[in-house]
Amino acid sequence: MSAPQLVVHRDKELMAQAAAARLITRIVDAQAARGSASVVLTGGRNGNGLLAALSSSPARDAIDWSRLDLWWGDERFLPEGDPDRNDTQARAALLDSVPLDPARVHSMPVSGGAYGTDVDAAAAAYAEELAVAARPENHGPVPTFDVLMLGVGPDTHVASLFPEHPAVRETERTVVGVHGAPKPPPTRISLTFRAIRAAREVWLLAAGEDKAKAAAMALSGAGELQAPAAGAYGRARTLWLLDAAAASELPRDLYPPASA
Repeated sequence: MSAPQLVVHRDKELMAQAAAARLITRIVDAQAARGSASVVLTGGRNGNGLLAALSSSPARDAIDWSRLDLWWGDERFLPEGDPDRNDTQARAALLDSVPLDPARVHSMPVSGGAYGTDVDAAAAAYAEELAVAARPENHGPVPTFDVLMLGVGPDTHVASLFPEHPAVRETERTVVGVHGAPKPPPTRISLTFRAIRAAREVWLLAAGEDKAKAAAMALSGAGELQAPAAGAYGRARTLWLLDAAAASELPRDLYPPASA
């Protein structure tokens, strides 16, 4: 478990640009060290804002897109191409404009596809896809992701792990079907903490005043059942990327004014 590190930016636009630059560097470094890189994407306004900033960055061409594996932390179990799906939004923000290898873009299953409306079967299939991609040196059922990104919800949820929800308590499976999520749509697929914690680096993104209480709660010692964001951490690094509004209620020993 790595202790969280905080980086606070002036506003959400600067946060997105800086996070995009940071991600480019991590991907390029991983490709130089191991030949390829593996990243887990997140949806929501902050995840999509980061992808849009990466798309417009001149440095994006430093990445060898053909040697990049992309996964998702969660997905809304909706039909293919639905505008509310995270992968649909990611393709519009970035993925359709870069030369990715389609075989290395690992979208979560769609509703009405091979698994019909059975979200649990769809989740099990994604878990198997992760297991197949894991290498012996990963020592587990998922790849050791270089960077896994998570948006933090106003209720402290990450991926589709909601406070006190059964998925938060899962310790064996790496992917679960989520039923009755408190945020629509109610049916989702999500990585579990077991998969999230396999990442070298976990980045938690929070911008806006509506995320301030969630960030303060997660970073002030709350348990992961009440505040799932508190249970998300990486093997080597856990990085909270915030704007000043989201950091506004943090205890000053975590976020002294001079670091703004």
